[in-house]
Amino acid sequence: MDKDRIAFLEEKARDLRVSIVKTLHRSQSGHTGGSLSAIDMVTALYFQVMRHDPENPLWEERDRFVLSKGHAAPAQYVALAEAGYFPKEDLMMLRRLGSHLQGHPDSKGTPGVEVCTGSLGQGLSMANGMALGLRLNGKPSRVYALLGDGELQEGQVWEAAMAASHYRLDNLCAMVDANALQIDGEVEKVMNVGPIGEKFRAFGWNVLEIDGHDMEGIVAALESAGQTKGRPTVLVARTVKGKGVPRFEHKASYHGVAPNDDELNEALLCLGCIED
Repeated sequence: MDKDRIAFLEEKARDLRVSIVKTLHRSQSGHTGGSLSAIDMVTALYFQVMRHDPENPLWEERDRFVLSKGHAAPAQYVALAEAGYFPKEDLMMLRRLGSHLQGHPDSKGTPGVEVCTGSLGQGLSMANGMALGLRLNGKPSRVYALLGDGELQEGQVWEAAMAASHYRLDNLCAMVDANALQIDGEVEKVMNVGPIGEKFRAFGWNVLEIDGHDMEGIVAALESAGQTKGRPTVLVARTVKGKGVPRFEHKASYHGVAPNDDELNEALLCLGCIED
């Protein structure tokens, strides 16, 4: 991938970070830290790697994305709006009564959302079913699932990991947003899930450990996953919770707290944006 394309994706991720903090500020509800830590991977998927069509969200040949860590819905919503699935103005209705942008993804209400998620630990199982169904139907589409590292404390994740390996789902790529924090504090102290990569390897997965904020590395890993045959791939992405805004970075306290007025202005300055 050439340098101009990398720069384009990096700028797109910056713009989406701006959209996330504005959207969360307007709603005064939602999850800041995990949305910002995941947005580089979400950007790489929607604007470089995945095959999808905003004009035809149910296109049969599309790739599928499952946001297993459903509380990071703002990251998916801003990408969908930017891609053209719905007007950007809709973002200002996040979590409002009657809005199609609920606190967690809703496949019945939001164009481009494949499944309802939010009850942690279930997304990888749903992604398995999609991947197996696509293979049985002879479809070339791929399935991508984004999980949080705190989410790996759920036992169902490991049942799904075992099943994906058993069925040799090489059209499945999981991504772990390993930002090391969850709502109660440090993942390592709440319930240590490490070493993540070694555990997935033990289950028979192809494991790629990456910097979750290195756009070139993210895209290269996703493309490598697409070339891997006979087993599923997981990207263990080391990330920073709240990435892009120093006040939010490395702080569990911003897991589920929206920016106030001062925090919004500070965030916009850090991201090189002046409020409208």
